[in-house]
Amino acid sequence: MGALSELFAPERVAVIGATESDGSVGRAITANLLAEFDGEVVPVNPNYDEVLGLPCVDDVGEADADLAVVVVPPSLAVDVVRSAGKAGVEAVVVITAGFSETGTEGAARERELTAVADEYGIALVGPNSLGVMSTPVGMNATFGPDSAAEGNISFMSQSGAFITAVVDWANDQDIGFKDVVSLGNKAVLDEADFVEFWGDDPDTDVVIGYLEGIEEGRAFIDAAREVTRDTPIVLVKSGKTEAGAQAASSHTGTIAGSEEAYETGLRQAGVIRAGSVQELFDAATVLSNQPVPERETVAVVTNAGGPGVMATDAVGESNLSMASFGEGTLDELSERLPDGGNIYNPVDVVGDADIERFRAALDVVLADDDVGSALAMACPTAVLDYEELAAVVGDLRAKHGKPVVASLMGGERVDAAEEVLEDAGVPNYFDPARAIASLDALVEFGRISRRAYDPAAVYDDVDREAAREVLSAVETRGDNRLGVEAMGLLDAYGIETPAGEIVDSPSDAETVAAEIDGPVVMKIVSPDVLHKSDIGGVKVGVEQADVADAYEDLVTRARNYQPDATLLGVQVQELVDVDEGVETIVGVNRDPQFGPLVLFGLGGIFVEVLEDTTFRVAPVSEREASEMTGEIDAAPLLRGARGRTPTDVDAVAETIGRVSQLVTDFPAIMELDINPLVATPDGVQAIDVRLTVDPEEL
Repeated sequence: MGALSELFAPERVAVIGATESDGSVGRAITANLLAEFDGEVVPVNPNYDEVLGLPCVDDVGEADADLAVVVVPPSLAVDVVRSAGKAGVEAVVVITAGFSETGTEGAARERELTAVADEYGIALVGPNSLGVMSTPVGMNATFGPDSAAEGNISFMSQSGAFITAVVDWANDQDIGFKDVVSLGNKAVLDEADFVEFWGDDPDTDVVIGYLEGIEEGRAFIDAAREVTRDTPIVLVKSGKTEAGAQAASSHTGTIAGSEEAYETGLRQAGVIRAGSVQELFDAATVLSNQPVPERETVAVVTNAGGPGVMATDAVGESNLSMASFGEGTLDELSERLPDGGNIYNPVDVVGDADIERFRAALDVVLADDDVGSALAMACPTAVLDYEELAAVVGDLRAKHGKPVVASLMGGERVDAAEEVLEDAGVPNYFDPARAIASLDALVEFGRISRRAYDPAAVYDDVDREAAREVLSAVETRGDNRLGVEAMGLLDAYGIETPAGEIVDSPSDAETVAAEIDGPVVMKIVSPDVLHKSDIGGVKVGVEQADVADAYEDLVTRARNYQPDATLLGVQVQELVDVDEGVETIVGVNRDPQFGPLVLFGLGGIFVEVLEDTTFRVAPVSEREASEMTGEIDAAPLLRGARGRTPTDVDAVAETIGRVSQLVTDFPAIMELDINPLVATPDGVQAIDVRLTVDPEEL
């Protein structure tokens, strides 16, 4: 979006609602702009001749501005933005609150604001925004108390208050930003727009953010996937809750709440998700200054054995591994370290180590081909000058071109050393676990940037019209749930199902059973009986002679359980030998933000108890479907654990892909369970299906 360049690098900014009033937002924004902005500031207010010494104009049309910052009452905001659009202003920040966050009237006003922005092609931030900053041009168009220092990190947040706190803290920590955006209500521009813009920005090396929600989940995934090939994205996402699962009626819906959708979506997007503000900035700092390691191995060099063990434990809990030194490295370390030292990883240079011993050990270790990154650790001693050590660490990081972080432990004596490390781009952490976690973030981004993204799996042999006909059954009945009567839906999408039919009389049951070789499975078919096995509504291994009696018994059980239940009949189905296979589940729950969330896991009656599952946001590629089959704890069962014959895992993956295509083709499917999907050495069979349909989407 070209207009975003006007948002961050305008030559002329109009403050609509600028005022002289002490304590007002209009005055604060005008004053912040006047402090450092390279361009011109034009106050717009018909009630003033000048504001803070600047000539004031009556209307935005007179301002000739690239960017307009709107600080007027909500009742006037829409008309003001319209005037800006007519005047050719391409970027607008609406500071004003009183829109969708306030109720029905505010929501209607926000829709009108969006329509105006769309009409005039305005890149609009907000409403209900703190504002924006861009340090290269000295622009602080916010009403926050501080301006950000210049840096290579761009930062977005749904909370304006969080921005003010972060900028204050970051200034104290010497952390700088390129751009800062308070997203506000995201009426027009959202996180995907800024991710895409910063991905193309040569001055933004890391994108970070605090988000409370992502409205267009799939669009965000697509945008972030492109950006994270080169630029890391680190986010804190708040609001971890299971509320999204409370109203779910299927197995999948019960397991896959809103938090699971975010976790899955952000992972597919290539986003590094931070669990805290500390983790957010630890990752951002190291990613903005250090190269991605070529190996996922780390070496630790320390003058203290205890902290060295702590660091080793942290490595064991990360995606890193301790580097194994070559013979040449071990020989050199043996020559340079005293008898009490440890030449193996973690390297202990002993408490009496001076600066030269530390330099020699770290230099030798970083030269080892198996070392991807290093942690330089030290505790204070009388023979070691931290400031000198910091200079050595910085020099050796530059010499070897490998990521190095430090854990120089202590209080005031660390301050001067940290300044030296910061100048060299080396972060320092008191806690060695944080140091290792920062290296872990580098490794994670390395994996993300190398990740291959394939197009969604597409199967040409599907019958969409037949599927639509099955789904349309909900339009003529008082319930939007379908069960085994919808097995034709799976057939239409090429998913194998056992032979069988639904019948409504004992004699028809006998006729169908006679066409099936061997014993059969019989199930009650009713949208009101969700868990059929709980009421004895399933009979397995029914012999031909007993089919009629079994039919009568199933109907009686259903009537006794719920007299007013709608009975659609009894399904007579071919018996699949479950003992020869593995019961799995493939399901879908449609998330409001990310759309269809596909689940795969261990199936059967214990699916909700075991929750051995994995997820992807649909549509999924063949590669992603295949990866899902290997991510559950029970994956060895599929691949032939303990002498079992391996199942046809490719058929399982294909079923996941076909279900993904089905729910992508039909947004009306809100929830779907295929449980069990029995995987055998010869393929798969979908034994049962249950789904919820939104008739208005058909």
